[in-house]
Amino acid sequence: MVLIKRFEDMQEIVALDNTKVREFLNPKHDEKGLVLGYSLAHASLESGKSSLPHRFKEASEVYYIIRGKGVMHIDNETAEVNPGDTIYIPPQAVQYIESVGAESLEFLCIVYPEWEPDAEELV
Repeated sequence: MVLIKRFEDMQEIVALDNTKVREFLNPKHDEKGLVLGYSLAHASLESGKSSLPHRFKEASEVYYIIRGKGVMHIDNETAEVNPGDTIYIPPQAVQYIESVGAESLEFLCIVYPEWEPDAEELV
């Protein structure tokens, strides 16, 4: 089985944390019977915007920065992030990201175990 998902075909939603998200792969939401233990999504934030502080109750998350410049906040730590950077976010950590460059911030989100609506909460 060859499964290809095209960016332009994926529905964009505004997520709980106020980022624009396109979910690519999630075995809990895909009718193709994916054998994965994680989910993969693309997120974006316009320049000057930030996501809302939130945390996953049990899941860990990884961000991979594709485009733009940001400031990542995880619990009491803050770091500048740029294209090519990978950020690990442990379970229950309070997190948010700011888009601080001239262009929109774009990043991939990998959630393990796979994302579900009740897996995260605003704080």
